[in-house]
This record gives sequence, C-alpha cells and structure tokens, in this order.
Amino acid sequence: MSDASLGSALRGAVDLSSLRNQPPASQPGAPSGGAGAAASSGGEPEVVMHVDDQSFGRVMELSAQYPFVVQLWAEQVPQTVTQGELFERVTRSYGGRIVLARVDASRAPQVTQMFQQNGWPMTIGVIGQRPVPVPDQEYGEEQVRDLFEQILQLAANAGVTGIVAASGEDETPEEPAEPTLPPLHQEAFDAIQRGDYDSAVAAYEKALTENPRDDDAQAGLAQVSLLKRVEGADLQAARQAAADAPGDVDAQLAVADLDMAGGHVDDAFERLLDAFAAQAGDERVRIKDRLLELFGLVGQADPRVVAARTRLTNLLF
Repeated sequence: MSDASLGSALRGAVDLSSLRNQPPASQPGAPSGGAGAAASSGGEPEVVMHVDDQSFGRVMELSAQYPFVVQLWAEQVPQTVTQGELFERVTRSYGGRIVLARVDASRAPQVTQMFQQNGWPMTIGVIGQRPVPVPDQEYGEEQVRDLFEQILQLAANAGVTGIVAASGEDETPEEPAEPTLPPLHQEAFDAIQRGDYDSAVAAYEKALTENPRDDDAQAGLAQVSLLKRVEGADLQAARQAAADAPGDVDAQLAVADLDMAGGHVDDAFERLLDAFAAQAGDERVRIKDRLLELFGLVGQADPRVVAARTRLTNLLF
C-alpha cells in the first residue's frame, strides 16, 4: 500500500480532545446557509459546515454518527482555498454519506494549533470522535474520491454510517463510482462490517497465501488484527496491569496495542522496544513480531517507524 493510502488509519494523531466539549457558538463573519451553515444549530449537520474553535466541539459530537473530513484553510494560502472548493464539490456528490467541516484558520486558532505538526494543506478525518490523519499533500479530484472511499470504509468498520438528509440545495448528487475490490478483500470488508474479525483475518490471510506481495491485504490484516485485539479492552485496567507487572510481555503488548489504536504511535513503539530490551529468548521473538506488524500498519517510510526500526536493529546486534 502506498504512503498516500489510508490502509493505516492510525498514522500520527492530532489530539482533538480539548475541543470536544466546548459549547457551540455562532461564527461571526461566516457565510450563512447552504455551504456556510455553522455547526451550532444542533440536530443533523449540513453536508458542508463552516466551524470555528467553539463550534468544532459539535463536529466531534456529530462524528459519532457521521464520517467527517476536516479541512483547514487560510485566505493567504491560495492552495488551501482551491483545495477546499474541490473537497466541497466532491463532498456534495456523495449524497450525505460524508460531511466536510471547513475551518478558517484566522477564526480558529485552537484548531489551527492542533494541526500545526502537519503543515499546509491541512486535512484530517474524524470518525467516532477520533482523528484519522491523512497524507499531507495537494489532492486532485480522483485522489479526493479515493481518500473519501477509504474514510468511508474505516467509518463502516467503526459503525459510523449516518447519512445527512438532502437540504433542498439545487444540486443533483453524482453517485460516486464504487471501487471494485478483489473477491477476498471484499469478503474481508464484508466480515468487518458484520464485526466478524476472525473471518476478515482468514480472508486476508488467504489473499496473502495467493499473493504474498499483496500490500493491501497485508495492511488490512494488520489493521483488523489490531481491531480484534483491542475490542472490548479497558485502557485503564490494561495500563495498571502493565505497571504492576513490567516483565509481563502480554500486559505490555496489550497496552502497546491500545496506544497504537489511540494514535500514540511513539508510546507504543517505545513500550515494546523497552520490553524487547528487557527480555530474552522466545519472548523477544514475540515482541519483535508485533513490532514488525505495527511498522507495516503505520508505514515503513514514517519517521517514527524508521527511528524505532533503527533502535530495534541496535538491540538485535
């Protein structure tokens, strides 16, 4: 899977928790009606929303029901304006299956600060109140549609499948072409939608048996395996167990998985590398295998993976 893909939805993380519960407020100077509808009115969102620091909390709340793409723009950065227009046009063609939140950086300093690590243009997904980082790049229409399809797949995996009703705008939604997945990939996707992670794992493993170089199947297998491992886990209990028994490899693996699922990539890698350094024999092999799996999930070119792999190599030799 290429670096431009969202096969790993856990890359990086923008911490949006501080904005989650802020009271909504109307945005002075924002466009009104249609694409300019603010996020403060409650109820169902508009397909395209304009939000600021106060109303961004509404986006977080609504993301529990509807998949969101958040695009930060600034008048002084022309490419963000044109990118926003493209994202808005494509969003409207999806018939309410995805919601675009446009953030004017001049009116949202707190949200802007959250994005600072990414540079321009600034875009993320938000699903179930969790950020889904996406590659920092300028997008053409085909790339935007590919991005949206992957976010929609991740949202479906998380059970976030709300559809915004038509608001009476004079636009005829263009039904996006549904990508055709290879049969085993489709089988895995269908299983994930049912919450049947075991069947999804089996389908991806079969795909890899048929084609060991199937990077999409490898990424899908890593992702669904992580989902399966963290399903129903209690983060506080897991952290306490790991703190009480630092030599317990299972406890350290469990917390690393939860950190990874929460977007704390560096914390997950550091925990596993420290555990690797403290262990010997078969336990080391287990930790190394988990690290290699997570490296593939995050992306081999990611600087955090490069740094962690370097440390792992030093520990091995």
